[in-house]
Amino acid sequence: MAFILLNLDNLSSQVLNEDDKVLNSKEDSEFKKMKRTDSEWRRILTSAEYYILREKGTERAFTGEYDGHFEDGIYVCAGCGHKLFDSETKYRSGCGWPAFFQAMPESVEESEDNSYGMRRIEITCSKCDGHLGHVFNDGPQPSGVRYCINSVSMDFKPKEDK
Repeated sequence: MAFILLNLDNLSSQVLNEDDKVLNSKEDSEFKKMKRTDSEWRRILTSAEYYILREKGTERAFTGEYDGHFEDGIYVCAGCGHKLFDSETKYRSGCGWPAFFQAMPESVEESEDNSYGMRRIEITCSKCDGHLGHVFNDGPQPSGVRYCINSVSMDFKPKEDK
């Protein structure tokens, strides 16, 4: 069952599924930050998604659904459906988490993370601010970076056959 919400601020609509996760919006490049209360996130997300996306948790290495997943398609945020990574940028890093050498334009935001005595760069969804993982400077060319992402923080949308 799908519901349609009308955003009167910019007269765009978003189609939501029964879990209230955004399936698509007006344009990926034209989006507004999604703001929800903690209780709304708890209702919408599974306990694992809430732990990763809202509490900045990390799933155990080599346990995620998408670590060894290499189908053609797009990886989207499990919290809001925002497009994050094209499967063409995914590679086997051996780190135990899905790894990508490039994010989709304007899909993620980076911030300094000094937790646990480490100096890292945290990656969050640019639409809902959900924690995705971290980015490191040890990836392959052409970018030289490795986006190390929790599987739980993403859903996968296969490419449609044409």
